Amino acid sequence: MFDKVSTDLNFVEREKDVAQLWKDRDVFKRSIDQREGCDVFTFYDGPPTANGKPHIGHILTRVMKDMIPRYRTMKGYKVLRKAGWDTHGLPVELEVEKKLGLDGKKQIESYGIEPFIKQCKESVWKYLHEWEKMSDRIGYWADMENPYITYDNKYIESEWWALKQIHEKGLLYKGYKVVPYCPRCGTALSSHEVAQGYKDVEDTTAYVRFKIKGTDNKYFMAWTTTPWTLPSNVALCVNSKEDYLEFKWDGRVCIMAKELVKAVVGDDEIEEIKTWKGEELVGTEYEPLFDYADLQGKKAFYVVADSYVTLTEGTGIVHIAPAFGEDDARIGHTNDLPFVQLVGTDGRMDACTPWAGMFVKDADKPVLVDFWAQWCPYCRRIAPAFDKVGEQYADTLITGKINYDEEPQLIERFGIDTIPTLMLFKSGEVIGSVVAPGSKAAIETFIRETLAQ
Repeated sequence: MFDKVSTDLNFVEREKDVAQLWKDRDVFKRSIDQREGCDVFTFYDGPPTANGKPHIGHILTRVMKDMIPRYRTMKGYKVLRKAGWDTHGLPVELEVEKKLGLDGKKQIESYGIEPFIKQCKESVWKYLHEWEKMSDRIGYWADMENPYITYDNKYIESEWWALKQIHEKGLLYKGYKVVPYCPRCGTALSSHEVAQGYKDVEDTTAYVRFKIKGTDNKYFMAWTTTPWTLPSNVALCVNSKEDYLEFKWDGRVCIMAKELVKAVVGDDEIEEIKTWKGEELVGTEYEPLFDYADLQGKKAFYVVADSYVTLTEGTGIVHIAPAFGEDDARIGHTNDLPFVQLVGTDGRMDACTPWAGMFVKDADKPVLVDFWAQWCPYCRRIAPAFDKVGEQYADTLITGKINYDEEPQLIERFGIDTIPTLMLFKSGEVIGSVVAPGSKAAIETFIRETLAQ
């Protein structure tokens, strides 16, 4: 009556036999039909992209997803299982870019949006057979003959219908959300897309002094891993429950988290003045580092508080630029701070800044050097000279920088040369330099002679 159970332990062949039995007897369809009239449990597959080969990670997720519908079926539910294919997204576009030899959004637009979309629609089915074969092999049950496809008009229209329902119920609002962004592709990225190209890199970091308004020599000490965001700064953030020390160090009065002072000053001697709770600093105003921001009539450049500020590193004071960073955006919204965006969709600094056209990561050190020049006594001699000769060379004169060697921290913090040299730039290129120009008159003469060449 029964076939003898095999003892050969050939699990692979046995699994294939079972899968074939299910297919021959249409077991999947029958498991749904025999539950007619029962409570319905609907399963929609989180769709993979078929233009990439399936791998061990996909097998694991499909096995996990298959367990729940099977369990619900055994509990007496009629379980409808709809397979799907994700035919949108950056991976598809990148695959087609490589195929066509294109590089970036502008070249795609030159090639033509419609023909590019057509190529993408063809590309998404490149490995369809491998996906179907893998799904059958692991016993994954879903209706793959009638899948939902995200580029299909019916699917797209259903998405718009759902959005309309949300809007009509008053649940839709307009706001800003900070997400990962690819300037090369000119598009936002999903967490999955970011993970595909994630790697560890070394970044320029800096301790930055923000002068407290109405004082001669008192500063908030902040730390940043993104110097290119400093021109967009509109606030400083502390933790209201932590202790902050006001102390004299290197001829200046500084304020930062008490617990982190030693990590910043090292073995230097300091003179402790007062300990503050973070909440006591809230509302204190400071002078802006730069004046390029359009504040949209809103209050800026003062201290706010949030529990996300920790004392694991830095100074316990975080510089806030709401256009960059999820926490920055949240804090900006909570405190009604201005939204200052000084970076274009191509990832380059805005035209209203001295670093116009420079890619943001390339701007890290130039931003810090220019900030240094604002308060360095020697560098401040440049400003009057530029003011005096700048108008007649308005179409040529871009910026000047001093590399200054009397502050040993400069090379460590900013990674620039130690020779005290004034450099004159045009369109990002050095067009002249002079060692230790000295007086304002000497600087003015150097500028005139260089620009007249």
